[in-house]
Amino acid sequence: MTRPLYYPVFLDLDGKRVLVVGAGKVALRKTRGLVEAGARVTVVAPRWEAAFEQMAVELRRRKFRASDLRGAALVFTATDDRAVNRAVGEAARRQGIPANVADAPAECGFLVPARVRRGAVQIAISTSGRDPRRAAELKRRIAEWLASQATIEVSP
Repeated sequence: MTRPLYYPVFLDLDGKRVLVVGAGKVALRKTRGLVEAGARVTVVAPRWEAAFEQMAVELRRRKFRASDLRGAALVFTATDDRAVNRAVGEAARRQGIPANVADAPAECGFLVPARVRRGAVQIAISTSGRDPRRAAELKRRIAEWLASQATIEVSP
């Protein structure tokens, strides 16, 4: 049976607590977007990319504990350990917290679309996890098109 398409939504994360487990390049990319959206991000990892130390995030240098989920509105897990990612996703699901498991779309409560942003204009592209390469290609093409436009009017 084919999984249904995902429902697109833009979330207001301003001031909301978001947990990120892992601190490599994928987690860094996700964390930057979360900080940009105004989320209060907590990063849990035994080690991290140096760029995390320049960001307004809470860093916890250790392995994930289920108690890290307390108060989180969303969870992202992006470690290089499949078992950890699965465990974080399952723990979040048990507590009713939507989780994004970076290496397993089928385990996600939500997916993060490819995104193009120019000022206040955001375009999200999703294949519901079925064809990430196509989404990336569409993102590239849309970004090129937007860059070629002199101005983009945004109406309220």
